[in-house]
Amino acid sequence: MTRFEVSTGIAAPPRRVFELSLEVEVHTASMAGSGEWAVGGVTSGRMQLGDTVTWQARHFGLRWRMTSRISACEPPGYFVDEQVAGPFERWHHAHHFEPDGTGGTVMRDVIEFAAPLGPLGTLAERTVLGWYMPRLIRLRNEHLRNAAETAG
Repeated sequence: MTRFEVSTGIAAPPRRVFELSLEVEVHTASMAGSGEWAVGGVTSGRMQLGDTVTWQARHFGLRWRMTSRISACEPPGYFVDEQVAGPFERWHHAHHFEPDGTGGTVMRDVIEFAAPLGPLGTLAERTVLGWYMPRLIRLRNEHLRNAAETAG
């Protein structure tokens, strides 16, 4: 299993960043490079506790689907999404939103994931997914930062 954290400073209040983070349209726009879109469950608007969404995207030249559920939610401090069906053996993504003391937010993503296929999956985590997944989260966070800082 692989675990990593990404912290992002955003010049917008935690509630604003929290709410944008749950917007399907903001997520799909942040993942435009992989053509990600919601194809099942909640496909537009703001997700809530218990909601599921099935995402479809293209990574490494292959089409993938992953269904995740919002399994914990305490506005505006954090929420968790977990894979209920998809390519990973395990996917757990905790999103934390903390005031930075100047009216902004420190957003912290804590991700734990495990690839399937035993030793082959472990090799994929160490050689490819270990750098690819943090890069993907940083791209998403940059989009979210831009959205939060420019939105009214």
